[in-house]
Amino acid sequence: MYILSVGLNHKTAPIDVRERFSFTETEISEALVALQNEKSILENVMLSTCNRTEITAVVDQIHTGKYYIKRFLAGWFGIRLEEMSSYLFFYEEKAAVKHLYEVAAGLDSLVLGETQILGQVKQAFLKAQKAETTGTILNQLFREAIHFAKDMHHRTKINENAVSVSYAAVEIAKRIYPDLSKKSVLLIGAGKMSELALENLAGSGVQEIVLVNRTEEHAKSLAQKFENARSINFDSLNEALQEADIVLVSTSAGGYVLSEADMRQISETRNSPILVIDISLPRNVDPAAADLSKVFLYDLDDLEGVISANTEERQKMVAELESEIEEEAEQFFEWEKRLGVVPLIRELRETALLIQEKTMQSLENKLPGMTEREYTVIGKHMKSIINQMLKHPIAEIKEMPEKVDADHQIEIFKAIFDLSGEVDIKESQNQKNEVGK
Repeated sequence: MYILSVGLNHKTAPIDVRERFSFTETEISEALVALQNEKSILENVMLSTCNRTEITAVVDQIHTGKYYIKRFLAGWFGIRLEEMSSYLFFYEEKAAVKHLYEVAAGLDSLVLGETQILGQVKQAFLKAQKAETTGTILNQLFREAIHFAKDMHHRTKINENAVSVSYAAVEIAKRIYPDLSKKSVLLIGAGKMSELALENLAGSGVQEIVLVNRTEEHAKSLAQKFENARSINFDSLNEALQEADIVLVSTSAGGYVLSEADMRQISETRNSPILVIDISLPRNVDPAAADLSKVFLYDLDDLEGVISANTEERQKMVAELESEIEEEAEQFFEWEKRLGVVPLIRELRETALLIQEKTMQSLENKLPGMTEREYTVIGKHMKSIINQMLKHPIAEIKEMPEKVDADHQIEIFKAIFDLSGEVDIKESQNQKNEVGK
């Protein structure tokens, strides 16, 4: 068994690419199950936020695990493998474990040290558990990563004075309009990001804030928390756009809430320009609207300059936390070794690959006229058969340590597959890359 982390984020892909790889709330459960049914995938958790789409998986082989995760992403989002490959990152084993710890703790976020990502990691884990795509390994890994992140935020001050995306959006507005108190703000959306934006707007002295949301009750409920805020019906959106100086958009819609045609119509009837800040992913405002003469449009990637200026002090803390994360990763793999089934899984796979190798040698001797291409094709199909046959037994044995009669079941497993259970773990570790090819 091997741990893989595959995905893209604000460091590897621009917003126009990230939004093409964004799972919606309604499809994430289906996606988890669909990936779980792919070859080589034993467990998986999917994390999809405004700045990242990542998959943490337990696979039976590194090489095949990477391939089938990439193939799944390409198929799900309708994007060619070659087109997306340059944007993806891959972390294996220890690097994958460390990456998850860094993500959960907010150390890999656009806003360094932010705490919102911890809740998102926890929700991603709970959804995977509900979809039954996690098992012994990822259950332990995610629980430990979440616990570490909570403890880290409690012990350190890394999240103190950390800017949020919503804060950065308001700072952009201040750069355009130094005095926000006389400006009218329209907020489209009523989620957590909108609430944070409202807090920053109110703190900046804005006297007129209008909220609009497709679910009107959500907008009303949020508006009631702030003295200068009021909600309107979604049908009144166009009228509100005519009057607003600043529009901040943050919804979970899967497409454009404001099209280029919408913004063109608004800009043509306005005397003054309109500032639109879209902090949604996928984007809710058609980027083509930026070409309109009276529209100043900003998206998530435009906020990076504001955010990076606020991270220097916290960056020093990251270096100090790296050693802790290194130690946590070491402890996780020590725990994995103690499961007792890891050597059995590796012995089972190595035995199967050895049988394949001997069979291929025998086949080559019996069919001397076989071309190199025919030999390669047969070898790949034979390996595919082995992988498919081993997937279920491996999935079963990795869950055995948590069962009441674990020792008895493991002994039966060893007897069925004629395993000694005495494979040297360090030697197996050194052979991982070779076995995974």
